[in-house]
Amino acid sequence: MVSRGSIELANKKGEQLQREFPHAVSARYDRASGKVVVELSSKLTLSFSPQDAQGLENAKPAQLEEIELSPSGFGVHFPKLDADLYIPGLLEGFMGSKKWMAARLGQAGGQSRSRAKKAASRANGLKGGRPRRKEVAAGD
Repeated sequence: MVSRGSIELANKKGEQLQREFPHAVSARYDRASGKVVVELSSKLTLSFSPQDAQGLENAKPAQLEEIELSPSGFGVHFPKLDADLYIPGLLEGFMGSKKWMAARLGQAGGQSRSRAKKAASRANGLKGGRPRRKEVAAGD
């Protein structure tokens, strides 16, 4: 069971965070630029492409038009997608969970077309390509 003291402590920490850290005061989807635009209490405007944010990457413009802010201003909710973004995380450059971000980075790396990657691919091809995976017997 949660004690009254721990609830009061959590509320004080939340109030302190809201005083010291920028929070959203408004959010909208700008069809012209195709970006989500979030106005912060610090007068900073944050905008990003929905394709770069977890839960929004496959959204249609109509699904992005309705945006709700949490009472604290630290959360942005997209009701038509049931997707949420955390403002402090966005400001730190995190557009999703660690697992989702790692997958996106790996995907981008796999699409790389650097000279070094092309040379390594050619050299591997001259050796017969990628080695086949060895089958492991069920009893081993």
